[in-house]
Amino acid sequence: MRIALTTDHAGFEQLKKLQQFLESKGHQCANFGPAVLDSTDDYPDLIAPAAKAVADGQCQMGIIMGGSGQGEAMVANRFKGVRAAVYYGPATAQGAVDADGTAADEDGLDILRLSRQHNDANVLSLAARFLTEAQIEAAVQLWLATPFSGQERHQRRIKKLDEVV
Repeated sequence: MRIALTTDHAGFEQLKKLQQFLESKGHQCANFGPAVLDSTDDYPDLIAPAAKAVADGQCQMGIIMGGSGQGEAMVANRFKGVRAAVYYGPATAQGAVDADGTAADEDGLDILRLSRQHNDANVLSLAARFLTEAQIEAAVQLWLATPFSGQERHQRRIKKLDEVV
């Protein structure tokens, strides 16, 4: 899979390690920078080219980083066809249960699964200041491995998203 990568200064070191991790798993990475650490950079300048690469189909997925991941997702979601989800750490839904009635989301990662299964997210925005290297790798691996469910209701909603912009 070809994956667009980028970050602002907050995720500079993590991005290098993430690229190595992804390439060790057989993925091809298109690194949109930055090439050097600049603590005064502006995340829109760095995120937009990676999001455009996903929107244009040059990359199947994108992984972007920033301090919180919020602003980065906002930039990415301005591109038609990009569906960026934010992940800043494990979270468990209140009272969530699986279809068999057991407690859901024991690992706190269902938010990642749902972003793929229900929303067909194609960009993952990570909060570099809130996640460890191990958490980033686990999140990315799970997110990339989780397929879109393809259910009609989710396809319908995604189509409506694309019609908004």
